[in-house]
Amino acid sequence: MANGGFAPGPADSKKVRLTNYPSIANALLPAEGSGQFSNLHLAILVLLAPAVLTRIVPFFKSSWVPWWLYFTLAALLGTPVAVTYWYVMSRIGSRKNTRVTMPGRPITDYLVFNDPQLKREYADKPGKKIPMNVFSEAYFDKKIDIVGGDAKMLEVLEYRMDWADMVFTPELFKFVLTTLVPDVLSHSARQDEEQVRDHYDRGNDFYEWFLGPQMIYTSGVISDPTRKETLEELQDNKLALVCSKLNLQPTDKLLDIGCGWGTLTAFAAKNFGCDATGVTLAREQTRFGNERIRKNGIDEKKARILCMDYRDIPVEAGYYDKIVSLEMAEHVGIRHYSKFLRDVYSRLSDEGVFLFQVAGLRPQWQYWDLIWGLFMNKYIFRGADASLHVGWVITQLEKAGFEVRSCDVLGVHYSATIHRWLENWYSNEDKVRAKYGDRLWRIWVYFLASSTIIAREGGSSVFQIALHKNLNATHRVESVFGHGNIHPKPAREVRSVWRDGQTEMGK
Repeated sequence: MANGGFAPGPADSKKVRLTNYPSIANALLPAEGSGQFSNLHLAILVLLAPAVLTRIVPFFKSSWVPWWLYFTLAALLGTPVAVTYWYVMSRIGSRKNTRVTMPGRPITDYLVFNDPQLKREYADKPGKKIPMNVFSEAYFDKKIDIVGGDAKMLEVLEYRMDWADMVFTPELFKFVLTTLVPDVLSHSARQDEEQVRDHYDRGNDFYEWFLGPQMIYTSGVISDPTRKETLEELQDNKLALVCSKLNLQPTDKLLDIGCGWGTLTAFAAKNFGCDATGVTLAREQTRFGNERIRKNGIDEKKARILCMDYRDIPVEAGYYDKIVSLEMAEHVGIRHYSKFLRDVYSRLSDEGVFLFQVAGLRPQWQYWDLIWGLFMNKYIFRGADASLHVGWVITQLEKAGFEVRSCDVLGVHYSATIHRWLENWYSNEDKVRAKYGDRLWRIWVYFLASSTIIAREGGSSVFQIALHKNLNATHRVESVFGHGNIHPKPAREVRSVWRDGQTEMGK
């Protein structure tokens, strides 16, 4: 263990150990926030709201209300009651534990207030904290700066519990009700296309300035926590792991759904000789991916990137031997999630393998997790509403007819990856600001720094799940070839207990 000392805490409690691993950005103040919320309490409040309303309205008897009108009132009052409950609970809920104490430093040790009104509201009132989303919006608009400059964003966010309130604000509710909910309910193919192209066709240079030359917008994999692997090493580790779990063969037909810039598609075709097809909705990614395939000397008959919706792939059922989807399903949306998985099932051969990597939030969330998630939906991944916990994901996969071979949780690996992206972003500051402006620069500084932290803490994670069809005829023994993840090498030589026991008993 790489011990980095202990976080500040009460004298009468067990201190929280800090780490000092070169592979990640280690926590400075791993304090717990509030996550107090009860679906049961909310349901009771919604159901009781009409009873309370009919009793407080003057000259009105509750006995006059028929049952159908009562439940109509409950439905109408549901939204305001829920908003009020979330608003109040985010403010009065207690922290999960208090093993880590706050430094109690003034907010001006962390933030510079350029806006006079914000300065009066927060900087001039000792001990008052700023709501997290108020801070982020003000930072994007240059109303607030970071003490020490943008390069200190990660460190300042590590201490966020000391200066920020993780509370729901009217602005957050407005976004949920006017943007997020309508997106979840509609989530059409046209909407997906518009959102993906608006995001990913911004310019390849924009993405290369933080993703690096490999242009992979998904989590890498740490192979050695005791050293700082480069971004390229992390991504090569991931590509090799994915191909290993798929047990790729030269005779395989591989489909990469949501292939991004086509790096995995090219990697698989080049190293394993399989026939590889990648699909993406982004035109810039398609051009880049096909050019990368050409530059690697791969025959266009063996690999190609197609610019189309996954729903329009023109193949017969069972055509592909292996299918992979890395962090694309979040964009499919909750509404279409089951259909997406059924589509994958139908395109996969009965003896095929599906490698599914998807990001999601933890079920025992804290309010910081949700506030960060709403920021991500608003500014980074619009329409990615299917970022749910691993239990929900596996349930959907099993309902679609798949059986789980293995599941690895890669949250801390993602944290390491995003931290490398943040370092790349800083190294290209002048170019980003010159072409894309200060606002987009700041949004991505906050995105990368906050995501480095939340992935390390477990608030958001990523799950890599290997699957096959759940059929009697499935050759499950062949899945052992891709089970390297469940065969760790022990840190020391081990001895069998039954062998030694037999020897002793025979004496």
